[in-house]
Amino acid sequence: MSLLAQLTAAIGDGSIEVVDLTAPLSEDTPILQLPEPFGNTVHFSLREISRYDDRGPAWYWNDIVTGEHTGTHFDAPVHWITGRDGDDISQVAPRRLIAPAVVLDVADRVAGDPDFLLQVDDVRDWTKANGPLPEGGWLLYRTGWDARSADQDAFLNADESGSHTPGISAECARWLAEETPILGLGVETVGTDAGGAPALDPPFPCHSFLLGAGKYGLTQLRNLDRLPVRGAAVIASPLPIVGGSGSPARVLALVER
Repeated sequence: MSLLAQLTAAIGDGSIEVVDLTAPLSEDTPILQLPEPFGNTVHFSLREISRYDDRGPAWYWNDIVTGEHTGTHFDAPVHWITGRDGDDISQVAPRRLIAPAVVLDVADRVAGDPDFLLQVDDVRDWTKANGPLPEGGWLLYRTGWDARSADQDAFLNADESGSHTPGISAECARWLAEETPILGLGVETVGTDAGGAPALDPPFPCHSFLLGAGKYGLTQLRNLDRLPVRGAAVIASPLPIVGGSGSPARVLALVER
């Protein structure tokens, strides 16, 4: 039996489970809110064209209105000024959309500190216990934040001092970008950076360092608690928008059971 036949058979009989890491996309999907004077994206919405009526008697369809970085989405290098000469979303090589993944879980620490920032030593301790970060693979950063994803206010967790969501320190973001073999970073929050990232040096270090290094971001993931620490494979499927800085994506994980 060929490798592909073995794979499809294993998916069919359930010995490989397909786990959906994608948040449903609707008008209630939380979106990033930047302070003035910066521009913001729009909420997702459907605009009905016809629904079995005079506008189209046998068919139902809609226009969609959305931003590139709405809901579960894929950040391409060109999204950030440090990656301005890199790939847009249509130029990401298909073979890089399927990759191994590991899960680094700090949900217990975030429960007591929504501003928690992952440090280099945290990742080094994780690798000592679980093995190396995957060559050409995803580091999926579980914080438990997906539990808030049905509520915009709880998800952004903002007050007069700004947003309070977990993320990664500037030093760790630089290290992940420059010193590790990962393909990209996946998170459960609205973006790859922490809510307090505007105050870090540089601001938004995950965007700055990882995209500047030609790596990628996946955001607003869910169900990371259903994945093993290592051994899953991730399929990330953005739209190939020519010139696009990113795209909403369906993100799936294959897990041996």
